[in-house]
Amino acid sequence: MVTITSATTRDVRFPTSLDKTGSDAMNAAGDYSAAYVIIHTDSDHTGHGMTFTIGRGNEIVCQAIGVLSERIKGKKLEDLVADWGKTWRYLVSDSHLRWIGPEKGVIHLALGALVNGIWDLWAKVLGKPVWRIVAEMSPEEFVKCIDFRYITDAITPEEAIEMLRKEEQGKAQRIKEAEQNRAVPAYTTSAGWLGYGEDKMKGLLQETLAKGYKHFKLKVGTSVEQDRKRLTIAREVIGYDKGNVLMVDANQVWSVPEAIEYMKQLAEFKPWFIEEPTSPDDVFGHKAIREALKPYGIGVATGEMCQNRVIFKQLIAQGAIDVCQIDACRMGGVNEVLAVLLIAKKFNVPIVPHSGGVGLPEYTQHLSTIDYVVVSGKLSVLEYVDHLHEHFLHPSVIKDGYYTTPTEPGYSVEMRPESMDEYEFPGKEGVSWWKSEEAKPIIEGERI
Repeated sequence: MVTITSATTRDVRFPTSLDKTGSDAMNAAGDYSAAYVIIHTDSDHTGHGMTFTIGRGNEIVCQAIGVLSERIKGKKLEDLVADWGKTWRYLVSDSHLRWIGPEKGVIHLALGALVNGIWDLWAKVLGKPVWRIVAEMSPEEFVKCIDFRYITDAITPEEAIEMLRKEEQGKAQRIKEAEQNRAVPAYTTSAGWLGYGEDKMKGLLQETLAKGYKHFKLKVGTSVEQDRKRLTIAREVIGYDKGNVLMVDANQVWSVPEAIEYMKQLAEFKPWFIEEPTSPDDVFGHKAIREALKPYGIGVATGEMCQNRVIFKQLIAQGAIDVCQIDACRMGGVNEVLAVLLIAKKFNVPIVPHSGGVGLPEYTQHLSTIDYVVVSGKLSVLEYVDHLHEHFLHPSVIKDGYYTTPTEPGYSVEMRPESMDEYEFPGKEGVSWWKSEEAKPIIEGERI
């Protein structure tokens, strides 16, 4: 029996704004950051979880994690995981904390980190990766992980159990495929950041193409002229008739009419989808864009800024999106993601998780494996960005265009202690990079 004794947080930030990694039409210069939690117990096991941000405000999420973690102190891990749906409901039911959500915003980002940390702890105690724990659940156990409040008008527990039972046939074979690293094909965004010059973008596209990638995503939204030029270069590299797929991402910069007109002018480049064409909360707007672009063969995708299962329910059930891009920690951790996987399965919307951030590929490789093995039974793709993996004990690895399925116990986001010390913000003098001369341009820029 393992009892949770305390939780500590770390504000870890990497200076990606220096080379424009992560740059897009809305976010010109982000510093990939982790609001990080370590759950301590009366055993040798610790649970590690994090939420991704891009710099300023990361400290606010850390504070929220600290407050929320009070609800698990003194709790036995065995009791928390015995009825996960009940535990999740308990964690979102502090009325004072709920007032500054509810189930969205900073408090929900904090919940995602904490819940994922509990899953990491549980997986380590069991000696299994998170995806395998879920893969070995019965349909009833899977459904018991979910709080169905607010989503039974889209899917009921009974419907979910029936869907999962149907997918039991063939699950053993899909587990074998996962063990052979053939469950999660990867797509790359690493060449597509807006801050990269054309030569760098072209070189990275050639490099990733040579590594076996078939799907490539580029950021758009600065101007039609610039985007046409960059997409022309991309298509020259990857071609049109080689089975290679192009996607584009606007990161919320357009109104609904702007998105429609803009994308019509990029239709000749044959993108599979336009990601985040407008406000992430605008269900009707996404639906209007989807209907307008359907004759052009362009789909609509969103999800990285989607607040919770309720917004996803609306986007999916209303037919507003073609692709569902769940995020591992913007929602309330594994449990809420499982709910969205089920809704997407019912309405036949493919899951293509958002992984453009530090630690996100480490997380989402588990979620995509769960979707394929347990829920949808269909191969999809998962975003991969080739940045900052060296800071994790068990980094995600791409081989022959596929994610290598995690085998180590846990949720794969445990960060190296030396990395946390080096990049903690504001950090200790003589230890943290943020106390160095190199950091001054970023820190002084943030004060303007």
